[in-house]
Amino acid sequence: MNMSSRGGASAVDTTMLAYLVVLAGVTTALHIWKLPPALPRLQAELGLSLVESGFLLSLVQMAGMTLGLLMGLFAEKIGLRRCLLLGLLLLSLASAAGAVFVDKTLMLVFRAVEGCGFLMVVMPGPALIRRLVKPNQLARLLGVWGSYIPMGAVIVLLAGSWLLSMADWRVLWWLLAIVTLVVMALGWRMLPSDPSRPARDQRSSAWRIVRSTLGSENIWLVALCFGFYAAQWISVIGFLPTIYALAGVSGPVAGVLTAVVAGSNAVGCYGAGRLLHRGASARTLMIAGYVTMAATTFVAFGLGVPVLVQFLMVLVFSSMGGLIPTTLFFLVIKLAPSAETTSTSIGWMQQISAAGQFAGPPIVAWVATLAGGWASTWVFTGLCALIGIGMTLRLGVRLRARG
Repeated sequence: MNMSSRGGASAVDTTMLAYLVVLAGVTTALHIWKLPPALPRLQAELGLSLVESGFLLSLVQMAGMTLGLLMGLFAEKIGLRRCLLLGLLLLSLASAAGAVFVDKTLMLVFRAVEGCGFLMVVMPGPALIRRLVKPNQLARLLGVWGSYIPMGAVIVLLAGSWLLSMADWRVLWWLLAIVTLVVMALGWRMLPSDPSRPARDQRSSAWRIVRSTLGSENIWLVALCFGFYAAQWISVIGFLPTIYALAGVSGPVAGVLTAVVAGSNAVGCYGAGRLLHRGASARTLMIAGYVTMAATTFVAFGLGVPVLVQFLMVLVFSSMGGLIPTTLFFLVIKLAPSAETTSTSIGWMQQISAAGQFAGPPIVAWVATLAGGWASTWVFTGLCALIGIGMTLRLGVRLRARG
């Protein structure tokens, strides 16, 4: 275990520090998910169309979609800890600015800046956890890490919906800015300093690292699997409050239902970590997740079922889908071409994931606009699932050949 700290740390301490990294990830998820419960008010205040709302949901992923690989190199240069702390600072500043400067265009800009901060935190997260814990703890801790998005969603959708029932959305933006600063201070005080790095030779040049990362078919397959998972998950969960509002479900109730669905994803993420630790096949876990996501969205949106049945189907969609991200975080660390390409491999996976999250909500909103409702949502999610299954099968072949 690679360890560097101001005063040293015991095995228990390093596990707690790994949970602090998870807390930083959850904090970034609060910023991602603060928008859905506030979206109806923002639509009314800023005059946003449905498609513009979709872009507002997904624009936070712009930085990840364009800068993931470069951010991996950036973290490799400045250190994983420093990258994470700078990302938390950027998120806090952008959230505060969004509460002060209220304008449709500026809101889009600040969401893009938040996307940069998000990426700077979540990209080095798995590598920091690997640095902190013993190898036999890694799968379980990555299971916890993989649930940072749904855990953040539960917190902000429940507490945020409650807060928004009493206060303006700007209060939520300010509150999250303060919380993020607190987490940054904890990270600065407690996380071990980045180890000193020897001078790099020609073999470790930036171009060589990028070429090695992008030259790996395994990394491409892992990244694309994540992208097609993320596109369908965020599209369904992100629009749930709007879907429930159209069905006549009140704001606080819609927030609770959406939070339960998003939180169920954490159960799948954690379960995948436990199953991987016990030797379960990554291929089996991913195919089970994709097949379930396709089947449940068909029932939920394609058959015109009552709201209760739709809720149950989306609940299963989210929980079983959680098997996928943890498995992919585990695989990307395992399949990185070399130790020095771990950060860029994770960055590339985040980049493709962000592209899926960026494209998914506007596409689903566009389909809903053409169809006059959400009944055709299953076509998009089913197509994503089928592509994900195909890539998983290809990845399974390469894993067996690799031994």
